[in-house]
Amino acid sequence: KQSDMQIKQEEKPTGGRFVALENGVEIGQMEYEWDDKERFAITHTLVGKAYEGRGVARALLDEAVAYARQNNKKIRAVCSYVVAQFARHSVYDDVNSSK
Repeated sequence: KQSDMQIKQEEKPTGGRFVALENGVEIGQMEYEWDDKERFAITHTLVGKAYEGRGVARALLDEAVAYARQNNKKIRAVCSYVVAQFARHSVYDDVNSSK
């Protein structure tokens, strides 16, 4: 079930990643790099084959968006998944650096 999934953020000086964990096992990740102090680029989203179709990538994106909103940052969509989600859903416009 979805409720067992946790997402944690690992921050490094140049970027970092959001990691989805289920029962302590890494099931997906979303990597990002800082463009500057105000903006980070989501460069790569990866979900384990066994966990596809369960909303893991969406949960990772929602976490990244929540982080951007809380810290007044913008997101540059590089990864094809994020590009598609940003194009499809206006709810992300406030954090989309191309808007």
